[in-house]
Formats: sequence, C-alpha cells, structure tokens
Amino acid sequence: MTTLEERIARIEDRTEIADLAVLYGYVMDERDVDGIRRIFCDDATLRSADGVFAASGIEEIVRTYEGRFAALGPTNHFTHGHVIRFDGPDSARGLLASHAEVVRDEKPMLVALRYQDSYRRTPEGWKFADRLMSYMYYVDVREYREALGTALRVRAYGDQRPADWPEVLNGTKPRWLADYLR
Repeated sequence: MTTLEERIARIEDRTEIADLAVLYGYVMDERDVDGIRRIFCDDATLRSADGVFAASGIEEIVRTYEGRFAALGPTNHFTHGHVIRFDGPDSARGLLASHAEVVRDEKPMLVALRYQDSYRRTPEGWKFADRLMSYMYYVDVREYREALGTALRVRAYGDQRPADWPEVLNGTKPRWLADYLR
C-alpha cells in the first residue's frame, strides 16, 4: 500500500509527463530550438518507425528537427489520448495519439501520428529519453480521401510509402500494446 503523499507525487508526475507531451507540439509549431533542449534528455534518442528519424543525443536531435523545420511551413500539432505507465520512481513510458496539420514543401498535409515514449526524471523535471514516432497517414489534404483506403498512406517524402499502423493491416500484431494493457 502506498501512502497518500506517494499517491499525490505519482499524480503530479503523471501530470508533468502529460504536459511534456503537449508542450512538444508547441515547441515544434514555434520552431523553438531551446525548447527542444529543455524537453529532451541530453542522451535522448529520436526515432521513426519508417527509419527516417534516427538521432542520438540532444545535438543530433536538434539538427534533425532543424532539417525538418526547413521543409515545413506552418504546423499545428495536437494531442489526443495519452497512456502513461511508470517503470520506477524516475522512469516511465507512454503511448500518445496525435494529429498534425502541416505545410510541407508548400503542400498542405494531414498527419496521424502515434508516439511510443520513454520518459526520465531529471533535475530539471521529466523529459523525453526516447521518442519513436509512427504514421497512419501523412498525406496532402487533396489526396486524403483517396489515400486513406490504401496501404500507401505516407506521402511526405515525394513518393508513396506504406503506413506504420494499424499493424494488423500489415499482417502483424503489435507486441508492444500488451505492455500497456492491464
């Protein structure tokens, strides 16, 4: 049995982690490089299921985002459901559903994202230790209706690529999901 103080501390931790996930969207939309340094651990990793992102350490993460910002016009990131599980007093992991409206290479695009995160408590507060992003779609708004019913729903890079999820449509079952179900 945990004490009331421990339970309150856990609620405060959960709230801080949830805020971190929302702040990520604001940092991206405002192109806040200092903000990137404040929300990621110095030794963090940033990855994407399609392999486009593979950065280790804060300086490489910053350079990765600076490259991404160069291809983007206005963006609007927003979060949906967030599941957080604690692995210890100073580490946690989470699943976050998200969408974004972006202008990429002068094309208006819609993006459905999922993030699988690891969080770590630091002296400055909770930060991302690892962020893995994946896409259900990343399409030009004019192609949304046609693209949504196909397997090739990622069109951010000038070609048509398979979507990362739902994994069951690709013939696999997500092994990671069971770690979050109780």
